[in-house]
Amino acid sequence: MRLAKALSLRLLFGLLSLIFISIITFFASSLAPGDPARLIAGEKANEETYQRIRQNLGLDKPWPERYVLYVGKAVQGDFGKSYYGTREEVKTILADRLPVTYKIATSAMLLAIIIGVSLGTVAAIKETRVVDRGILTLSTLGVTIPNFVLAPILVYFFALKMDLLPVTWEAKLRAPELFYLILPVLTLSLRPTALLTRLTRASMVETLKQEFIRTAVAKGVPPGRMYLRHGLRNAILPVITAVGTSYGFLLTGSFVVETAFLLPGIGSKTIDAIRTNDIPVIQACVLVTGTTFVLINLLVDMILPILDPRIRESQV
Repeated sequence: MRLAKALSLRLLFGLLSLIFISIITFFASSLAPGDPARLIAGEKANEETYQRIRQNLGLDKPWPERYVLYVGKAVQGDFGKSYYGTREEVKTILADRLPVTYKIATSAMLLAIIIGVSLGTVAAIKETRVVDRGILTLSTLGVTIPNFVLAPILVYFFALKMDLLPVTWEAKLRAPELFYLILPVLTLSLRPTALLTRLTRASMVETLKQEFIRTAVAKGVPPGRMYLRHGLRNAILPVITAVGTSYGFLLTGSFVVETAFLLPGIGSKTIDAIRTNDIPVIQACVLVTGTTFVLINLLVDMILPILDPRIRESQV
């Protein structure tokens, strides 16, 4: 009963977070300079046309009513139309571009988990030795090097000098899609890999000093089983928590990476929308990425009691 109550509270807090995100995006767009109706109508439009467009957009209504309409339509997946070009439906833009962003972010997260947990475990086992110091040095570099510095370095070596990978996305791909995603995924995964490496090492070092590990050693448990089943299994919990927040970082970090590699994702579209003040696109992109971040963290909160009996027993 208490476990269900705890999960319900997490769902409630997640819902409140989504409401807060919707309020921020709504008012930020309202405070943005420029008049959307005038932008759509054009400078030469007469007053009647201008007022009709304002009415169609709901700009003649008070802000509480506009906010309720905005949330109601957003829940149904209706984010309006873009202000520019062919005035494409925003939900169509999201459907075309979200898969690319999710593919890059998820691939980068999986790569960070595999490499970060592996290196952190090895560093903890080889604590204070050369291997440990080398891994710590590399992880420090990974934390300090920003994406906009790493991206041109990778492009120079792998695309320009060795000619192994394409530089940027192309309208007509000349190679399998995988080759176009390798550099963006590597760029995006560096920082979370370094963070997970350091966190796994710290948690693993602390776990290996616990009494149950010494008991396992005294019983003659094989090293591989002891490190993986007894050590890593107990040390992995804070790492799983960090994965949730790191995934949110990857979604926002993809904005820079997608722009650098000209990827047709939601990140590059958001940057373009900010430059042109395309408010419906900005609102939808921010709301969708914020919702994804909240849902990922809710999933992590639900997984932790399943993995750790101590958390589950404290809530039951």
